[in-house]
Amino acid sequence: MGDVADCAYSVEGDGPPLFLIHGIGAARNTWAKLLPVLTPHFTVVTYDLRGHGASPMPEGAFGLDDLVADLERVRERTGFEAAHFAGHSLGGMIGPAYALKYPERVLSLGILSTAAFRTEDDSAKVLGVVRAMEEKGIPQILPTLTDRWFTDAFIAEYGDVVERRLEQVIGTDAGVFLNVFRIYATVEMSPWLHKVTAPSLVLTGENDGGCNPRLNRLIDAALPNSELVVLPGYKHSLLLEAGEIVAEHLKRFIQGL
Repeated sequence: MGDVADCAYSVEGDGPPLFLIHGIGAARNTWAKLLPVLTPHFTVVTYDLRGHGASPMPEGAFGLDDLVADLERVRERTGFEAAHFAGHSLGGMIGPAYALKYPERVLSLGILSTAAFRTEDDSAKVLGVVRAMEEKGIPQILPTLTDRWFTDAFIAEYGDVVERRLEQVIGTDAGVFLNVFRIYATVEMSPWLHKVTAPSLVLTGENDGGCNPRLNRLIDAALPNSELVVLPGYKHSLLLEAGEIVAEHLKRFIQGL
């Protein structure tokens, strides 16, 4: 386990603090579509995970605990004692893990497009993607990721957005990308999710292959205080395809507490 990383972060907006945690091979710009909806109501903190965006490269392998420690460092540096937190994909694992360790810091959780309660078959599928990347190289697996992440209609209409997302993946250090993908593939929140007491919005896309409604219903059932939203028709890249809709749900959920 390495040292804590001083991740690059941005603070914008006004109101109660809301920390946003991005996923694999992304960066804080992945929240761009949500910010116009959120910043009038919340002080939004976005940051780049270690080895992503403008954040420092890690030395050696790292695990979920290290990513939780990095988030706590960002919180310390912003000076907020407690905040709302929302994460997408791997970020949807970092948030609950952070809430488990620092329950007094977490006012609410947004758990977006993530997975828990995977069956052996679910786990084998996602590990298969990791292995394919290790053997063939990440660029060779981009068609698989494109299909998992984006709807056909979005690919047809917004090919430039898809292209930029894939360039972001290729631009991420391969070792870091495989490390975070492995964390996402192997973390299983089911043994401890029931201990996460923060009010939680569980949200996923109807056609998200790896983070599907079946798994999200189990996440919702395990959490003591949660609400489930399934967005019809969408796949995994909800922030890019449906950012405004996701932001409206986050705003509604937090303001309704």
